[in-house]
Amino acid sequence: MSVNNSGFNTKLIHGGGYKDKYGSVNVPIFQSSTFEFETAEEGARCFLGESEGYIYTRIGNPTINALERSVAELENGFGGIGTSSGMGAINTVYMALLSKGDHMISSDAVYGPSRVIIEEHYSRFGVDSTYVTTSDVENIKKAIKPNTKVLYIETPANPTIEITDLKACSEIAKENGLVLVVDNTFSSPYLQKPLDLGADVVVHSMTKFINGHADIVGGMVVAKTKEMYKKLRSMMIALGCNLDPHQSYLVIRGLKTLAVRMDRAQENAMIIAEYLEKHPKVEWVRYPGLKSHPQYELAKKQMDGPGALISFGLKGGFQSGKTLMNNVKISILAVSLGGVESLIEHPASMTHSKVSPADKAKAGISDGLVRYSVGIEDVKDLIWDLEQALEKVK
Repeated sequence: MSVNNSGFNTKLIHGGGYKDKYGSVNVPIFQSSTFEFETAEEGARCFLGESEGYIYTRIGNPTINALERSVAELENGFGGIGTSSGMGAINTVYMALLSKGDHMISSDAVYGPSRVIIEEHYSRFGVDSTYVTTSDVENIKKAIKPNTKVLYIETPANPTIEITDLKACSEIAKENGLVLVVDNTFSSPYLQKPLDLGADVVVHSMTKFINGHADIVGGMVVAKTKEMYKKLRSMMIALGCNLDPHQSYLVIRGLKTLAVRMDRAQENAMIIAEYLEKHPKVEWVRYPGLKSHPQYELAKKQMDGPGALISFGLKGGFQSGKTLMNNVKISILAVSLGGVESLIEHPASMTHSKVSPADKAKAGISDGLVRYSVGIEDVKDLIWDLEQALEKVK
């Protein structure tokens, strides 16, 4: 059996196909800005793209490429492109696929900076955008214009945890000649494979679940086809937002435990979601593993697990949310998600603070919404932590 035909955990440990000539079990860190050519002819072949040799780390590096191959393999894509951050990945996609006069449709509940940069910066160069609730695909159909080029979906959505039907989006994209891009950060390739569901491009903030240890910042773009891969890679090189070799090494190390980390985190999340749903001070809970989730059946069909992100609203609104976050003792009040530690945050004043109040309301991002990224601590301790903090909520 080859690694390509093996199970997911085997691919996590042995994927990517890197072999070190010295026999190193781990991928070495090639901390070099430039690479020597054996001959002038070899250098010429590298610049012509006729050789797989390395030139300059902004263009390619053995450590970075090992990670790129691994993530692409996990996503069942043609190739991966490592970037210096999740926003580096997103901007690589935007810059490669959008031109002056183009229009993009995206989920209204999407990572705040993904939206803000389009509305505040790309709009200056003639790019138009429409943000709709994509969990109802009819909204997507109604938003399509003659100049629409990209359909950008985040599912589960940040921070509402709404689920969008990716197969339906793929059909809409194909019928209208759109490129379907999916932010798969919340699920990771362990729980969801958008390319298998018809997407053209997948993006990740590897800062989150893929790395899983809150110690690096990095992004990844995975293309379904060779043609799309070449287009996106050339843009990343031009932007100069390549991932660092040392960061790549850390992500490779973190990636190996993705499945075991995710299994433990979502096991905890299910128990906590059930606890929160019964709590008298909690108004609502959104977690794909709960039958009360509006897209519960779709999540079961589209995903291989409900994940580790919970959103919930407190009956007292903003002040109750503030009180809760100021009184947790184990969970950490911080942005980001997907690490081994539990993180809690208030999107309206933090990650989505630059989204207008009207747009936040339209996307379902209420002032009392709390986003909880569940870690791998003992679940009884996490519930104790929430209980003692909720006791202080009026």
